[in-house]
Amino acid sequence: MDRTASPDGCRKPARAAALLAAAVAATVYCAAGVLARSFPFGPRTRTVNDLGNQYVPYHAHLWDLLHGHTDGGLLVNWQSGYGASFLPDLGMYVGSPFALLVALFPRDEIDLAVYVITVLKIACAAAAMAWLLLTLRPGRWWAAGLLGASYALCGWTLADADYNLMWLDGLIALPLLCLVGEWTLGRRRRAAGVLLVALAWIANFYTAYMATLGAGLVLLLRLLLARPSRREALATAGRAVLTAVLGMGLAAPLAIVIYLGTKHASPGHFRQFTRAPADDLLARLLPTTYGFGTPGLYVGITALVLALALPFHRAVPGRVRAGWTALVLAVTLSLQWAPTSLAWHAFAVPQGSSYRQTFVLCGLLVIAAWHALAYGPPDWRALGAATALLALITAVASRSTLVRPATWPVLLLAVAGTLGGLALLYRAGPRTRLAGLAVVILLGAQAGEAAVTSADTTKLRLELLDDYAPWGQRQDRQAAAIAGADGWPRYRTDPGREQTVANDPLLVGGQGAQYYSSFTSDVLYRTLTALGGGWTSGGRSLQSLDNAVTDVVFSVGARVHNPPDPHRTHRPADDGPSTVTRRAVPPLVTVRPASDPAPFGPSPYRNQELLLGTRVYTVPRVTVYDDTGRPVADGQVGTGNARTRPTVTARCPAGTQVHLWAPYFSGTARFSGAAARFDSSYPRNRAPMAPLGRTPASGQVRIQLTPNRPSSISAGAVGCLDTARLSTAAARLTATGATDVTVSDGTVRAVLPAHSKGIAVLAAPRIAGWRCATGDGPARPALNHHGLVAVPLDGTSTSLTCTFRPPGLRLGTAVGAVSLIAFVLLTAIPAVRRRRAPRPDFLVTATEGERTKDLIP
Repeated sequence: MDRTASPDGCRKPARAAALLAAAVAATVYCAAGVLARSFPFGPRTRTVNDLGNQYVPYHAHLWDLLHGHTDGGLLVNWQSGYGASFLPDLGMYVGSPFALLVALFPRDEIDLAVYVITVLKIACAAAAMAWLLLTLRPGRWWAAGLLGASYALCGWTLADADYNLMWLDGLIALPLLCLVGEWTLGRRRRAAGVLLVALAWIANFYTAYMATLGAGLVLLLRLLLARPSRREALATAGRAVLTAVLGMGLAAPLAIVIYLGTKHASPGHFRQFTRAPADDLLARLLPTTYGFGTPGLYVGITALVLALALPFHRAVPGRVRAGWTALVLAVTLSLQWAPTSLAWHAFAVPQGSSYRQTFVLCGLLVIAAWHALAYGPPDWRALGAATALLALITAVASRSTLVRPATWPVLLLAVAGTLGGLALLYRAGPRTRLAGLAVVILLGAQAGEAAVTSADTTKLRLELLDDYAPWGQRQDRQAAAIAGADGWPRYRTDPGREQTVANDPLLVGGQGAQYYSSFTSDVLYRTLTALGGGWTSGGRSLQSLDNAVTDVVFSVGARVHNPPDPHRTHRPADDGPSTVTRRAVPPLVTVRPASDPAPFGPSPYRNQELLLGTRVYTVPRVTVYDDTGRPVADGQVGTGNARTRPTVTARCPAGTQVHLWAPYFSGTARFSGAAARFDSSYPRNRAPMAPLGRTPASGQVRIQLTPNRPSSISAGAVGCLDTARLSTAAARLTATGATDVTVSDGTVRAVLPAHSKGIAVLAAPRIAGWRCATGDGPARPALNHHGLVAVPLDGTSTSLTCTFRPPGLRLGTAVGAVSLIAFVLLTAIPAVRRRRAPRPDFLVTATEGERTKDLIP
């Protein structure tokens, strides 16, 4: 039996391996940024997709929270979506301990803060994996360090996770949870194990779930390889389950809120799982390949060759070879089958990439590679078999369009470095110089290959995904304009329809409809859609609605107007300032007659009137004409004879404000010297209603369309707003509304006029968790007035208090308290017993592949 596997015997080399892995991973990742000339090392932005739309804005909001500069608090984010539950977003996007580092940076350097956090997370993942490898099996510390860096710089990290910042917490969690499994095997560090599980689930609930599944599979294989008695195996499994349950229980105050938050979120419009073709799957094992809808399996050629050599490495016990190879293959197949893919994603169809669990497979590949090296370098036969398998993989992968010309020179150099380094290491034996040369070759090959792959992926992402500029003059202008107009909570200031990112209120300030989150509430999505609002990302990213009626309804007293973002439109920069228009609007709390039970209908103009309580629109009959002036019966434009210059005609009262509601149109609409851009690609995108110009004295409305793709004009597309009627309605709501409104995180207090009857309406979405009370009465669940918070009034109360508590907070707190008590008791009682009992003289642990009675005391 190998006594060198003692848990305390590898601490010194494990520390060295962890430091090496962290240093290599961080250096290579930064070097890749230099090669790609991306931020912060060059002019190219690295802010693509959700990094720009979600993670940078949420980290900016966290900065504001930590410095006391935000509207709202931990319970309610009053800046987004007219009032959104914040705890689920906190847990999903900025729950990681690393996120707190943003407080150390200036607010306008938020992009740099996020980059530094990304590098630190990658380095920590490398260190954790290196430590785990030496815990699983003793071996060369430098080899564990290099393989730890391979794991942290895997294809999933470089292609998917480094711009989905929260996922990197799962990359760290997997090796840490596997370490917890090792401690469970040896009946050690139960308290530390529980705390690590809790930390992983608090840092990011989503990827922690995947990491927990992966660590469970590793622990199960370790048990099978050790072959303990049934009683011992059940005892170990029980300890593992107890550790996981207690850790998850400690994280329950956040985890349950997150889970229930998904139940109230917009269902979105997402595509079902489609497995990747075999050639694309194998192509992603190679360097410099990239595909958004395929799993990033790349772990470096050195780790791949070692993993391929494992089944043929005769120095490794047969059961160990079979076990780790089978586990890698089984998890690979699970990525490609819809039911198991759904299980990996917590039984919720993911938006976007269907391979978010790939980091688990990358971790298993690296662990398999470690076993092929820890028992001694593979011999010629094993290396030959691995090379043959790699050649076969490359041949199949060559048929994939993901393999580009740049792949071949990088692949050949990496293969040469790997085979040369491993062959030299096999021949070196005790000769230190040869071994040192082998290390240099392997390190150089791995670092160069990973740096080029990362740089190449960064540039490819910019060609395929939406990208956004880091903080600059545009954001400075927006923030200054908003700060100058801000009057919260007397009225809201909307950051503007011409957005910079999808979460502009979090990034530059203000309080608007814009909101992009996995927890965008279904009630907000349905309400804004019914009012003519637009969205992207399948309904999860709601946009600002530039409309005078909704501004009155939601108390938007100031609206910022920005020039188009040149980075997004690729037009010449407009150096004009961000301007602000102001409007007299009612307070956040208004008093209405008894709630109208009529549901929303198909016309957004009539739906707006339903919320306003007054008719203010004329909705005329609309006719669509093609390029030749002939009517288009079905409203289809951008195709056939209506390809280049179709028109929409209608008749409206003179002087009214013309609006066009064309949710399925993509292109430009022009009327009376004004132009509005529409961008629809249903079911992913839906264009919002847009104001155009004033109706001329003739009453004739003729809107010129310039489609950029086949699309359609809806029936009832034109609405003509009587602004005088709207002003009268706003004045009436102001006169009968609250005389004073105060807002503090999850609490809204309003003073109402005496003898107010009907319903009080809070201009915030009626998301689950709102409870209201009038006067000294008890708090009851708020009513739903066409999607807004409402409270019945009987004329006796002059005060109103509404409080918000996210669903699951009480349950999560109770579960967390019970888990904490159980954790303290289970930690304290064994400690007392150990103090009273005589200490054993020694502890023996087992090496994989050997049966032992001492593995599980």
